[in-house]
Order: sequence, then structure tokens, then C-alpha cells
Amino acid sequence: MRPEIPESLDELLTPEWLNAALSQRFPSIEVTGVIRGPVVSRLSTNARFTIECDSAPNGLKTELCAKGYFTEVGRSRAAAGEPEAHFYRDAVEPTGIETLNCVYADVDETTHRSVIISEDVIAGGGVFLDTLSPYTPDQTAESLAQLARLHSSTWLSPQFENTTWLDWRIPHYRLYRTAEDTQIAFDGPAGAGIPKEAKDAARLRAAFKELTLNDPRTSGPWSIIHGDTHVGNVFLDQAHRPRFLDWQTVQRGPWALDVSYHIASSLSTPERRANERDLLALYLENLRVLGVEAPPWDAAWLEYRKAIAHGYFMWAITQQVHLEMIETLLRRLGTAAADLDTFELLGA
Repeated sequence: MRPEIPESLDELLTPEWLNAALSQRFPSIEVTGVIRGPVVSRLSTNARFTIECDSAPNGLKTELCAKGYFTEVGRSRAAAGEPEAHFYRDAVEPTGIETLNCVYADVDETTHRSVIISEDVIAGGGVFLDTLSPYTPDQTAESLAQLARLHSSTWLSPQFENTTWLDWRIPHYRLYRTAEDTQIAFDGPAGAGIPKEAKDAARLRAAFKELTLNDPRTSGPWSIIHGDTHVGNVFLDQAHRPRFLDWQTVQRGPWALDVSYHIASSLSTPERRANERDLLALYLENLRVLGVEAPPWDAAWLEYRKAIAHGYFMWAITQQVHLEMIETLLRRLGTAAADLDTFELLGA
């Protein structure tokens, strides 16, 4: 029987609760003590810790990290964490995507509380990236291969077709910020690098609305998508391989949203211009190798160009991160929208 999801970090970091949780996968575990490590709290709380055991079960590392919504602000918006906990609990294994090695995840749909316990990336020799971390075309190809694995394994999947935690939520992002407020940001320091032809918040909003208007189940091939594929949601494992994390925006959606956003936000503009066609072709080939009838080139290139509006809009509504990060991503994504005629293709 799964334990009730704790209301506080203090409750989670007790031998009693950890034994109840971890015994779901490791029945012989006996946690005798907990050594607390660094804690980072924003909307969610991430706490590193080490468990003490007389004999740790095979396959379980003792350096772990817990993620939950334990602060006052976090508790008020705990529902934001439900899709991610569902993903780790219910979808990681069937998709086969390489992500955090999660040893326990659960969600309470009544209280909206959720918890994820994974191996400690830093203790394992991995590195978390941020939005400004240097990222090469070769690394982008590796992470696109991971997206192809996620997409192909859930392509038009009956298993996930009516799963409510994967419902199409992206259209609701238009509620987060008005066009007028976004235009003020575009006209300020955050928008300094956006090309003139893409520096129109009303056109971006119209393009995003057109792109995301219909439920993907009624408008073309869909799969599970990550939804927010910038480099700040990537870590490098101990072998320096890129892996996605932070799955709060996971949902059913069209493949191009993940692919275009990742390429255009990860690479500098010159690198994106020089490599995006080859990277898209590689992604499509990965789909074919994994058994999916990938879209033909012309159709895929058109969808890629349109889908730039998604990543661009995501950063147009972003506010509570460092200005340099917002400016860099708006410049990259806005320039991509201008280069690829994204607004025009979407009738904006």
C-alpha cells in the first residue's frame, strides 16, 4: 500500500515515510537514518539527501533527491506538479526515454499533492544545464534522438489516447500574459534582440492561437510531448549524454512543438541556420528506425516552421527568470520566426 503523500519536507525525510515509499519497489529496504543535503525551493522544492541502511537493496543508490510542492506558494499551485509525477509513475517505463532515474513517484488527484524521488544527478557525476549553457549541434542531435524515442513509443497510442493527465493544455497558456503586457516586454531590454518583423506581440499571440487551436487527436498525428524543450530542462548524465527532465508540461501534442523549440532555443542563430535542416532530417530518420511512418520532408519542414510559434510564445510569457535568459531565448526564437516566415504561415 502506497503511503499518503506528505504535506511537508520534514515528514518526507523520515525513515518511516521513506521506508513505506521505497518498499514499493525495494521490499527488503530498511532505512535507519536520513542525512539532509542542499534544498532549492522555488515553486517546487528539490531536496537532496542520503539514506542510511544496514544493507541497501541492489539497484538503489543511497544518494537521492525528492521533488514536491511544500512551500506556501508551492502548496497553492501543487496541481502544476501532477502531470510530471504521473509521467514518472505511469509513462517513463513504456516510453523507454532516458530521464531521471526515478525510484518512487506518486500523485493524489484529490489533494493535488505529488512527490518524485530520483537518484541524485550531482552525486552520480551528472550536471544540470541552464538556458544559457553552451549546447552543440551534436548534443542537439542526441537530445532529438531521445525525443524521437518518446514520440515514437507513444505515436497515436491507444494506451494514452484518453489519459486525462495528458490532456491538451497548451492553449491555456494564452491566459498567462496579455498581448499588451508582452509588447511592453518586447519594447524593453528583454526584446532588444528580436528582429523588427517578429517584434509584434499581437501577431505572435494570433500565430500561437492558430497553431494550438485544435486538440491534436483531431488534427494530425500526436504523441506524448515534453512541451518545454529548452536546454534549461536538460541535464548531462555521468557519461555526458543529454537527458530531459522537468516534465510539468508533458501532454499529448504534435511532434513539431518539441523539435522546433529544442533546435531553435538550444543553438545560436548561426548554428541553427547551418544545422536545422540536417537535424530535422535526423529526427525524422530516427522515427523511421523506431517504426513510425514519419511525415515526408516537405510536410515536416512546413510543420517545423509553423511550430516555432510555440517556443517563441513560451518565452514571451516567461517573466520570473534572469533577464539575460529571457533576452537570449527571445532573440533566438524571434529570429527563427522571422527567418522561417512563421507568422505568415499561420495567417497572423
